Amino acid sequence: MKIRVLGIRGLPATYSGLETIMSELAPRWVEAGHEVIVYCRKALFKERPQEWKGIKLVYLPSIEHKMFSTLSHSFLATLHASVAPSDVILTWNAGNGPFGWFFRIAGKPAVINVDGMEWLRPKWKGLGAIYFKWAAKMATAAFPVVITDADEMRRLYLEELGAETTYIAYGANIEPSEHPEVLEEYGLKSRDYYLIASRLVPDNNADLILEAFVASNSQKQLALAGGADYRGNKLENEFLDKLKRIANDNVKFLGHIDNSEHIKELHHHCFAYVHGHQFGGINPSILKALGFSNCILALNTPFNNEVLDSGRYGVLFEKNVPDLQAKIEHLESHPDEVEAFRNQAPERIRTHFNWERIAQQYLNVFEAVKKQ
Repeated sequence: MKIRVLGIRGLPATYSGLETIMSELAPRWVEAGHEVIVYCRKALFKERPQEWKGIKLVYLPSIEHKMFSTLSHSFLATLHASVAPSDVILTWNAGNGPFGWFFRIAGKPAVINVDGMEWLRPKWKGLGAIYFKWAAKMATAAFPVVITDADEMRRLYLEELGAETTYIAYGANIEPSEHPEVLEEYGLKSRDYYLIASRLVPDNNADLILEAFVASNSQKQLALAGGADYRGNKLENEFLDKLKRIANDNVKFLGHIDNSEHIKELHHHCFAYVHGHQFGGINPSILKALGFSNCILALNTPFNNEVLDSGRYGVLFEKNVPDLQAKIEHLESHPDEVEAFRNQAPERIRTHFNWERIAQQYLNVFEAVKKQ
């Protein structure tokens, strides 16, 4: 098949999330004998090779703005894909849902992965939230197949939008630690710190995590690996300032880390990874933590609960400081439990979040849509 992909920033991955997912799926599709074309946001790539790992890359412009960067690029990619030859088109992000009508009109087989419920995120208020919910509804009408990444997301789309969806999970790789000396660059010692590895935005609850850590009797450090779109973004700048006010001397702000090997080592050697993501579906970062044999402390949401199998593969905390504080203190006084969670984490990836199986599930959907 000739498969076109749009709605992401592009490849190779310049960010986490969807780009990371496609960096796993697309090479596997190429290896299986398919032709894959990925649309990239031109402004994000100084170097613009024509191919990466056998994937053909098409660079198109965008309006680099909080609200319009993704939509403007996806719109141009949709126009291009509507007239270019293909067997199936994969679109990411519910915000791009209305563009499915272009494919309908052009007679192009297309599917969309809606990637969560964007209208619930704090960064989208007012018209933004209204648009994203409308766009999600349009996605369910325009695309013959809508993919959701969790059983809970499938239930919510059926309940709130009256739409049946196809469940395909995200995945992760099981990777060993290879360069523990990386910790020295960040002033950290193995098993002597908790890790947050995410964008530092309000809906990931880093403020709650910091408050609980500071209130606890922990003598360990808390390392925050992550940044946000701080340039000109008042909300995110204010949130970073809030985090710095909460922090004590045991909190280290590492900033955004581009090196995936460094992120892997930070995961492998932390005492526990703290995951505060509240919205969207199953977040790739919690799966990555399992693949890196981590003990995970995760906010108790339906999606995190699904990943951790109701606490079998990690500790779930409620959205309040006392509960997380108590669970931090419990883990520190029960290191045997922490080690048990680490040892069994990869099992969850092997059985439920395996990239090979997920890549084939997408191909099965593509084949079915192509024949319609």
